[in-house]
Amino acid sequence: MFTRLGRLWGAPGAKERLGKELDKANKELAEANERIAQQRLRIKRLRQGDEEPRNIRAENLVWIFGAGRTGSSWLSAMMGELEGHTVWFEPWVGALFDPYHLRLADRKGKDFILSPRYRKTWLRSIRAFVLDGAEARFPGATDASNYLVIKEPGGSVGAALLMEALPESRMILLVRDPRDVAASWIDAHREGGWQDGRRKERDRPLVPVDSRAQKYLQNIGEAKKAYDFHEGRKALVKYEELRADAVGTLMRVYSELGIEADEEELSRSARKHSWENIPIGEKGEGKFFRKATPGSWREDLTPEQAGTVEKITAPLLKEFYPDNRE
Repeated sequence: MFTRLGRLWGAPGAKERLGKELDKANKELAEANERIAQQRLRIKRLRQGDEEPRNIRAENLVWIFGAGRTGSSWLSAMMGELEGHTVWFEPWVGALFDPYHLRLADRKGKDFILSPRYRKTWLRSIRAFVLDGAEARFPGATDASNYLVIKEPGGSVGAALLMEALPESRMILLVRDPRDVAASWIDAHREGGWQDGRRKERDRPLVPVDSRAQKYLQNIGEAKKAYDFHEGRKALVKYEELRADAVGTLMRVYSELGIEADEEELSRSARKHSWENIPIGEKGEGKFFRKATPGSWREDLTPEQAGTVEKITAPLLKEFYPDNRE
């Protein structure tokens, strides 16, 4: 390579050609490092005796964890437009491993199916459960150059176990101001809201704001734990950043995930799924697409409601929105 670069140096346009050669070399080096990192994770699984031959690859799974009403539908829709991308829309697999419902911290006996004593065994089972389910539903996503984007806000409470079982997979942690999230849920469940009919069909009462805040705390909190311990590719996305600059944020996310993305393709996808391109009749109060206006909780929540959300989600507000606490 150095001999080739030496010949280039004395030729016309040497500076431009050398720059291109260096760019190409850097790209090849980055790709090689990515392959090495993935191979190390795979070797780790092999040593644990966990890997089985499958067409779908764990490293081609891209999880979107967070909570409901944080923009996961929008983000997954934009990602799903890209070539080689398929979206698995809310499999709820993480909800099966809800540590609060299962009381994982309390159940230590060897007879419990998720007993710590048999962790390697049931982590292997979780891995197979997800990969087999993905391969059965999305056979077209098994190619090495394809990615399966898993939109999993409702199952984010089980993110830690999923990422431990699938350490090669990639992860997006999507967060939004919990006060805006609470305001969105209140609007959805109000009389005539898009969730009102479902609530009545199931004969459920209106969910108070403290329950919504607690759910947000659990989902985002568990997803954050998974994010912190995940050794593979990952990206943190704030809804507010995505709203301010969708293309720029997506370019950063794809860079951090180690997935090559075309800026023009991302721009087309962002335009197609922009707030402005949603038909007027499909957005507004009571609709699934409501406001998309960060900070509108100040108009939507009473001081008492806002105070309740702030108290319950204080740790997450302090971490993600330290300059926006009131």
